[in-house]
Amino acid sequence: MTMTDAETSSPAAPPAPRTRARFHPLRVTDVRPLTPTAIEVTFAVPDEIADAFDYAPGQYVALRATVDGEELRRSYSLCRPPARGTISVGIKRDPDGRFSSWAHEGLRPGDEIDVMSPQGTFVSKASTATGHVVAIAAGSGITPIMALAADVLERSADARMTIVYANRSSTDVMFVDELADLKDRYPSRLTLHHVLSREQRAAPVFSGRLDEERLRLILSRLIDPASVDEWFLCGPFALVEVCREALAAAGVPRERVRFELFTAGDGDAPAQTGGARPVRVRADEPVRSIEITLDGQSARVDSPVAANETILAAALRVRPDVPFACAGGVCGTCRARVVEGSVSMTENYALEPDEIERGYVLTCQSHPTSDAVRVDYDG
Repeated sequence: MTMTDAETSSPAAPPAPRTRARFHPLRVTDVRPLTPTAIEVTFAVPDEIADAFDYAPGQYVALRATVDGEELRRSYSLCRPPARGTISVGIKRDPDGRFSSWAHEGLRPGDEIDVMSPQGTFVSKASTATGHVVAIAAGSGITPIMALAADVLERSADARMTIVYANRSSTDVMFVDELADLKDRYPSRLTLHHVLSREQRAAPVFSGRLDEERLRLILSRLIDPASVDEWFLCGPFALVEVCREALAAAGVPRERVRFELFTAGDGDAPAQTGGARPVRVRADEPVRSIEITLDGQSARVDSPVAANETILAAALRVRPDVPFACAGGVCGTCRARVVEGSVSMTENYALEPDEIERGYVLTCQSHPTSDAVRVDYDG
């Protein structure tokens, strides 16, 4: 995928409303090393399903594969600006990650795996990109920022972008050549700060861990929060929380801050199975009645109160095709609308406040609190 050299000032189309996510088999066309522990995987998108893979910069896809006889699903951000016929993701290998290890060791051009249509709300809310956008990322958190930065800088000659990118060392920097190319293409409008925790840099502020103290220095000396129109934060939970707190303390309005979490690892059981487990309903125990609507068809399942099942786990027992990916409250793939009854949601890092107001929940994190609950995945 390439970017044009011409700069335009045409407004960006607003991201399309969320639609029912579906898996499609896609062929791998390239597996490119980025660092000793990261690769970029590119897929060909056939013309007949190209519309299903239209996406906004910052969105992600879920990948599904059978590894050692078990179905695994993982979500990865799209790292290139949208181009019809192809999509690319960055995959960083986690030492305990079954899926990422499998991808690094066995994924080759010509292989075919299931890829879900793009999802996610880590996208710009601005109708035009004419202001100052700042991204703070760590490790593989740079992946969605690559697509966002290219889009922001290409769409308007008046836009500015600042990227603060934290890594352990220079060998861990993903997309190092692409970042350098962007800097060469937009030297006056892209500011790039590399923060390395295990290497000494010329400026002390860029040497060491990107913690609260270092963030305060960066915000006081290098970035004026009042000049920033949108903030994008992407990385592990701890870093994102530190950034959000620092920005709040600096007076940045919450609605200007977009964030996406990258989990510390990808080997936990809930992310592999959606939390589904064998449940046997006894005739003498209290249950919650859960009805789901998916693809226009309804199904009902009884969930024992004592089992404390999530809506997703119960739904998978009657509809194995219910959409999910991370099962950790991060990606939002399992989103559905509660149309009857009530639920409690344990975690939520994916839904916007207005979505919650309209009754949407993450079914992987939602437990029924009324005797009967009805959720709609199509709504």
